[in-house]
Amino acid sequence: MKTIDDLQVAGQRVFVRADLNVPLDGTTITDDGRIRAVAPTIAKLVERGARVIVASHLGRPKGAPDPAFSLAPAAARLGEILGQDVAFAADTVGESARSVTAGLADGQVAVLENLRFNAGETSKDDAERGAFAEQLAGLADLYVGDGFGAVHRKHASVYDLPKRLPHAVGDLIATEVGVLKKLTEDVKRPYVVALGGAKVSDKLAVIDQLIEKADRILVGGGMAYTFLKAKGHEVGISLLQEDQVPVCLEYLARAEKRGVEFVLPVDVLVSAEFPDLKTKAPAHPDTVAADAIPADKEGLDIGPKTRELYAAKLADAGTVFWNGPMGVFEHPDYAGGTQAVAQALLDSPAFTVVGGGDSAAAVRLLGFDETAFGHISTGGGASLEYLEGKTLPGLAALED
Repeated sequence: MKTIDDLQVAGQRVFVRADLNVPLDGTTITDDGRIRAVAPTIAKLVERGARVIVASHLGRPKGAPDPAFSLAPAAARLGEILGQDVAFAADTVGESARSVTAGLADGQVAVLENLRFNAGETSKDDAERGAFAEQLAGLADLYVGDGFGAVHRKHASVYDLPKRLPHAVGDLIATEVGVLKKLTEDVKRPYVVALGGAKVSDKLAVIDQLIEKADRILVGGGMAYTFLKAKGHEVGISLLQEDQVPVCLEYLARAEKRGVEFVLPVDVLVSAEFPDLKTKAPAHPDTVAADAIPADKEGLDIGPKTRELYAAKLADAGTVFWNGPMGVFEHPDYAGGTQAVAQALLDSPAFTVVGGGDSAAAVRLLGFDETAFGHISTGGGASLEYLEGKTLPGLAALED
C-alpha cells in the first residue's frame, strides 16, 4: 500500500475518508477520540499544501438528511484541534459540496455533511454505490483512506471511491494495521484476550479464531452470562442469548482440548433493576457467586473476586487484546470491573491493545491516560473482523 508520504499533494484536492462517528448528546460531542486520532493525518496534508476534503458517516440515518446526525459538531471540533477554520458543506455531493470544495485554497480544510445522508453510500447495489462514488470522485484529485472504523464496510466512500482516484493509506490506518499484525503474525506470549460487551454473538467468530491463537481468554460483560448458562448455572434475568448456548459449550470444550485457559467470572454484581444512566442514581447492587445468581436479578458487572482473578491472569502476559467492557461502565456502581481490567493492562509489562468501540470509550470516560496503553484502536468491529481473518473491503481497495 502507498502511504500519504508517497503522494504529491501540494495544490491537490485530497479526499480523506475519516471516521468522525463520535457520540453526541444533542450537538455536544461526548468523546472526541476518533477526531483526535485522524487529526495528525489531516494536519500533515495541510502542512504539505493540500486542499483537504474530509468525509465521514455518523450514526445510522436512513439514506436521507437528518439533523440529529449532522457532522457540523465534528467539523467544528476538528477546527479546534487543528487550530484553523474548517469549512462545512451542508450536503455530500450537491451545490454546497461543490462550492465549498472548489473554494479551498492550499492548506485549507473542508468537511462534507454525513455521507449516509445519501442512500448510495451504504447501498448493496453496486451501480447505485458506484454512481455516488463517481460524484464524490468529481470533488477531488486524490484519495486517502484513514477511517479505520469503517474499513470493514463495503460502502461507496470506503470501497468504490478509492478505485476511481489515485490513493494511499493515511497514518492512522497504517498504524492500526501494523498493530493488528502484531496480534496475528508476531505475538509475544503469553497472549491473553479479554472480551466483554453485551452480545456473545458479536464475538463468536473472533473467539473461534482466538481459541487457535491465544493462551488465555477472559470473558466478562453481558456475553459472559450465555457462557455461564452453558455451564449449567442460573443467570436470572441477565442478558442471555439462549440460541448460542450450544456454540458456547463447543468453544469451552475446544479450549479445554487445546489447553487454552477460558476464564469466566466467579462472582458478579446483580440487581433487580437496570441502573439509570442519566441521573446516575445509586444502584445498591448485591455481590453473588457467579453460580448463584438469583432468578429475579440481573448481572451487571464482574465482582471483586473476578477483578482480582482477571488482574492476576493479565499480570504475566506478553500481549493483551481487550475488546468490550466488563459491565455497565457508564454507571459508577458498575464501572469497577472495567476499571480493574484497564488498570491491570496498565500494570502489565505486555504490549496492550484496546480494541476500539466501547472499550476505548470506557478508557476515556474512566479517566485513564490513553498514551499509557500500547494502542487504542478506533475501530472495534474492524479490529475484530481483521482478527477473524476476514478480508476488509476498505483495506483491499487501498492495495496498489
